[in-house]
Amino acid sequence: MNRAIVLCLVLLAASGAQPVDLASARLRPVNRQVSHLQERGGIHVSAAEGPGVVWIDGTDFGEGSIEVDVRGKDVLQQSFVGVAFHRKDDQTYESVYVRPFNFQATDPSRRNHAVQYMQVPEFDWPVLRQKFPEEFERAVHPSLTPTDWLTLRVGVRGGRIHVSVGDVANETLTARKLGTLERGQVGLWVGNNSDGDFANLRITPAR
Repeated sequence: MNRAIVLCLVLLAASGAQPVDLASARLRPVNRQVSHLQERGGIHVSAAEGPGVVWIDGTDFGEGSIEVDVRGKDVLQQSFVGVAFHRKDDQTYESVYVRPFNFQATDPSRRNHAVQYMQVPEFDWPVLRQKFPEEFERAVHPSLTPTDWLTLRVGVRGGRIHVSVGDVANETLTARKLGTLERGQVGLWVGNNSDGDFANLRITPAR
């Protein structure tokens, strides 16, 4: 069993996942509009220029794991969906997200840019790609379909970020933690000109 899955199981056993009901949670969108989905009791986050975050009031996450079901689309440069965490303010936080339009790209370089970890504003993705190429991005399993719901799992522990995407038994990305943020709110994140669907958010704090 791979390290990311072991980490998630240890965290679940230690403290238990804390489900967040997105249909009734207090949501604070930044640069986006939110509407509810009948499907999975989730929410839809609208598209707009620039990144957007829907912060979940009452969350406070340090180390542990975050899991959420996300759904994007197969449209080039218009589908960036993931989670934000360790919020300092609306412009300063960490994020892990997927680019579904790169999941099955024929260009190997694009395929390797399917999942991204970053810490903004200091370590935004263009800075990371230029200074640390391929260190904070990876491909996903080739079985994943760009337009399907998939589970994004992010583990934070001991100065490392562990990411797995989809129901496959492999760790998609592991990377050193960027910046000095240690805890803060959790949010649902979308990128420039992107919308996205989210459901089944679970937060498991480490103990």
